[in-house]
Amino acid sequence: MKKLTIEDVARKAGVSKSTVSQFLNKRFKYMSEATKNRIADVIEELNYQPNGLARSLKQNRTHMVGIIVANIDYSLSIQCIRAIENELQRRGIQVIICNADENADKENTYVETLVARQVDGLIIFPTGHQSSAYTRLIEAEYPLVFMDRLVEGVTTQSLLLDNEMAVKTAVKELTRNGHEAIAILSLPLGENAITPRKERMSGYKKAMEEAGLPLNERYMCSVPRERISAALDELLNGPQPPTALVAANDLVLGEILKYANRHSVDIPGRLSVIGIDDAEFALIYNPAITTIRQPAYEMGMQAAKIMLSLIEDQDAAVPITYRFPPALQQGQSVRPPV
Repeated sequence: MKKLTIEDVARKAGVSKSTVSQFLNKRFKYMSEATKNRIADVIEELNYQPNGLARSLKQNRTHMVGIIVANIDYSLSIQCIRAIENELQRRGIQVIICNADENADKENTYVETLVARQVDGLIIFPTGHQSSAYTRLIEAEYPLVFMDRLVEGVTTQSLLLDNEMAVKTAVKELTRNGHEAIAILSLPLGENAITPRKERMSGYKKAMEEAGLPLNERYMCSVPRERISAALDELLNGPQPPTALVAANDLVLGEILKYANRHSVDIPGRLSVIGIDDAEFALIYNPAITTIRQPAYEMGMQAAKIMLSLIEDQDAAVPITYRFPPALQQGQSVRPPV
């Protein structure tokens, strides 16, 4: 038999899922006695049992919020977490930070653990690609915010960079300086690539087309972190090496700079470089690296404010995807090609 859902109860009772959820969580402030009785009768008639998540939803706030980060190594993750924690602590809410290490199973375990601890809501940098892992939360109207990434088939409050615009800004800066042989280096794409990787590669293709420049397959590299050095060898020592390179995130930029030091690659003499993500080490490197900054701290502040709104206003909110504009941060790593 098909497992009964909150939607089945709502349909038979002639009310919304939100109203049934409020009934199950004993939120009767705006509910008439007739509606309460009708929902109760339908639940008894159908012998409906709320799922484990719904049963674990708290009646009282714990003043704790869980943050599950996909990879705490990213500069974006660190800056966002700092902002979220500062904003929530100002409101008397403590945070529990969990690092999923890009492992969907680990993330699911953290979700279950934090819900069992009755945190007031979850802010997730999602690692998974299976919508069912998140739809349980949404069905139960659990306060949920996504950071940095989207998941196909899941609609919730989401905050991320305008990734395509970030790469377009980088390519525009390079073409303004006379570059045409522009490459991009990313961590793996593949079937289940995370949102920023897919969108940044898409942005690169669009930017090159808009600039009237041909797309060269050799210039579009996506490899694991441990293979970046080998990819750079092939790129810079093969036929028609690029004169400019876009690092698709801060981890890639770090590997590029290590390679440049080891192999005495002159930046920007031989190779102009722009990095996406506002990594602090980009300013320390000599020369300072031009970057496309994403407003990570501001994104974290906004995520915290949205979470507070979801917690305090128990009526269902309209899911919105917030896109933050990138900004060019000038360094000395871009020069016209020789």
